Amino acid sequence: MPPPGLLRLGGALRDANHDVALEDLAFRLGSGELPSGDGLPAAAAALLASRGRPDVVGLSVMGATLPVALLIAEQLKEAWPKVPIVLGGPGVHGVDVGLLERFPAIDLVARGEGEVTVVELCEALTSGLEAAGEVDGITHRTAGEVRRTPDRAMLRDLAALPAYAWDLLPPIARYKEITGSADGLVPIDSGRGCAYDCSFCSIGRTWRRRSRPLPAARLVDEIASLRGIPGARRAYLCHDLFGADRGHAMALCAGLQERAIQVPWEVRARADHLDAELLLSMGKAGCDRVLLGIESASAAVRAANQKGMRDDVDLLQVVDDCAAAGVTPILSLILGLPGEGDGELNESLEFCASAALRAGVNLSLHLVNPQPGCALGEEFGAASSPVPGVPPDMALGAGETAAERALIHGHPDIFSTWSLLPYPEEKLAELMFLSGEFGETLMRYPRAVGALAAATGLSILTLARELRADGRTFETFARQRVARSDGRPILDALLRWENALVRIAARGPRPARDHRWTLGAELISTSLDLGAAVETLISRRRGAPPGPAVEPEASPLLLSQEEMTFAVVAPTPSPGRLAGVRTVRLSKGSAKLAQAMERARTDEEHARITAALEAPGVRGAAAGLIESGVLIPPRGAGTSTPSSHARQNSPTTAP
Repeated sequence: MPPPGLLRLGGALRDANHDVALEDLAFRLGSGELPSGDGLPAAAAALLASRGRPDVVGLSVMGATLPVALLIAEQLKEAWPKVPIVLGGPGVHGVDVGLLERFPAIDLVARGEGEVTVVELCEALTSGLEAAGEVDGITHRTAGEVRRTPDRAMLRDLAALPAYAWDLLPPIARYKEITGSADGLVPIDSGRGCAYDCSFCSIGRTWRRRSRPLPAARLVDEIASLRGIPGARRAYLCHDLFGADRGHAMALCAGLQERAIQVPWEVRARADHLDAELLLSMGKAGCDRVLLGIESASAAVRAANQKGMRDDVDLLQVVDDCAAAGVTPILSLILGLPGEGDGELNESLEFCASAALRAGVNLSLHLVNPQPGCALGEEFGAASSPVPGVPPDMALGAGETAAERALIHGHPDIFSTWSLLPYPEEKLAELMFLSGEFGETLMRYPRAVGALAAATGLSILTLARELRADGRTFETFARQRVARSDGRPILDALLRWENALVRIAARGPRPARDHRWTLGAELISTSLDLGAAVETLISRRRGAPPGPAVEPEASPLLLSQEEMTFAVVAPTPSPGRLAGVRTVRLSKGSAKLAQAMERARTDEEHARITAALEAPGVRGAAAGLIESGVLIPPRGAGTSTPSSHARQNSPTTAP
């Protein structure tokens, strides 16, 4: 995605009548214009140099891009020894003094909010490097010492922010061509700062524990502006605390509805800032996805790490409220936080398993790492180090060249983005399995995991450990674990259903065909009432204690005497909504028709089905099947299903 902070800086400099050029090196890397190997720093510097000798170079960094930025700066300093090189962005927080003490290619570090600082700095530098000492928010060298000027006062009103300099970066459509993503997600600088001081995060300290949203009317305008940009289809509101100012959030939703903007959007929020009424307003205004920073399902672990969340927040109720509003929750948890033992870890996994049963959720599980500038960095940074084979996800895809790795290992206190808490390697390996492979298992097989836990009486953590030790796929492991159990037929039915959900989500809606009706669904025949099975599993998980074992409930899942047919279908998503997968139960007559369509192989068989469906009165009787996407009329017959692509982990609805 285009970097919104860089776009704001470009707008600020241009508004101040400076001749400014922007370059997104991540875009150039993704497009293949820069090499991904050891030649990356030199090639990036050469690309920048090809744009002509500037008066000032500024490199905006995150923690993961800091090493390569320093290597690029060294190359540029060799080419332009008199050109000041400035580092800024979130990656310099907490390490600004160390950077200037150890890396002579860097002349200045800009701290905090940059729109005013960068303009004042460029004007001051016309008088030489020494003049930078008169600009607030700058760390600089003078008389052989590194000094910090007073912190820059933050903008009181974000309405004063400049417009994005979209024209100074490649078109958004080019970004989407590179990623292959059809959703056209575009970041919006919707607010800044955080009022909290979570131990694992530096954002609150970076912004001095203040949170400021972009005024609602301005934010409505910025979301609306995407309608005129080719390739821009969705807005990602980047502020970490959407809903902290509830009045602002409701005003935004009202403004989007009043103007019928119809640009889908997604946000980042805390679970204790969202309620059912606000979520419903968000859903009506076009929000269809929200990332929730849960961190741990254990209130004790959250408290030990200064999360500041109320203990009485019902996290599963928030998941239910999201589902009722048509908003997909992305549940973000950090595994391995200080204070987490097996009981607390199991509590988080039990929460993930229960949430995935109740709604179409995405699970985003992470390993904790002590980044610079946060409390964990201060406490554990010196004792932490990179662990081969266990990469922190904050640094995935970065730090891979030989020169970067040398910097990371040579200055672990500066580059602790690559470090992990000083746990035994076996514990880190287990946490990596839980956050990666097992997290995917919980999303793909939430019903089968629930049934397996009920059949075995084991906690989710114990099941995960047995699965890791087994080494085989979850399907093979689960079937072997209940091979001679009464629960085996139920488990088999749920596995067939969940595999069908994944296949249909990956395939998306089927296109209409000329002169032929199409079956738009995959059929499942089973004696298990799938909807009732899910409700039973949810009920069991609701009463599951957070301890090491879960007692199976007395009332078992039951197979009926009657075989039922269900259709798994990917309906065409409505405008502004995420694609999804739906499961519907078919009547006996509808099931016979669908099965006949599934078995049809010859043109003659398809012709008989088409004639039957187009007989007087039949088309109307099939309206429900057409509306649900189970039946797709011939192209041009009044109802069609255009082709599109659904998401792998899109929401699913039980019958």
